[in-house]
Amino acid sequence: MIFERGHFSNSNIQESFINESLRDVRTFSSKSAYSAKPTVFLSHKHDDLKDLQGFMGKLQELGAKVYIDSMDNKMPDQTSGDTAIRIKEVIKYCNKFILLATEKAIESYWCNWELGIGDTHKFIEHIAILPMKERGLNDLQYKGNEYLQIYPRIDYEDGTNHYRNNGGIIPQGYYVSKPINKEGIRYITLLTDWLNQK
Repeated sequence: MIFERGHFSNSNIQESFINESLRDVRTFSSKSAYSAKPTVFLSHKHDDLKDLQGFMGKLQELGAKVYIDSMDNKMPDQTSGDTAIRIKEVIKYCNKFILLATEKAIESYWCNWELGIGDTHKFIEHIAILPMKERGLNDLQYKGNEYLQIYPRIDYEDGTNHYRNNGGIIPQGYYVSKPINKEGIRYITLLTDWLNQK
């Protein structure tokens, strides 16, 4: 599934979850109690902040703490080498790396650089792509399909699909789905479980 813009803003996420996440990001430190829960570096294009906030709330609801650089008070006012150093430090520290893969993020040098840093430090088990397209486009028009062939992605199951091995119904919810392997099998992990994997 490729999510459409607005998918997460239409969910029943409490505003307090979003506000708490934003408040925590502003004072992010690897030495704080922030580390008591799974931490996620959420890479994004700054223009996508509206879509990002709803997803931040979803992650917060699932027990994760989220870092986004655009809300970090410790970032320099102007993009510089210090910006890159801070981002690298936080990516290394966080347990997970998620790219909000909108069309603008896919074209962004910064987002691709962050994904490369995440790939180096998080390995495939701790990276996921959140594919997001413009409203009204079909999935084949999504420009990030090559990302989805390499990295796990966040999917939504509506409770109507079945497991291949035992025929049981896949419960409704958000999952991290690995790319389909050579045998045509797609392995999935409940998003909550993935967030808590070390």
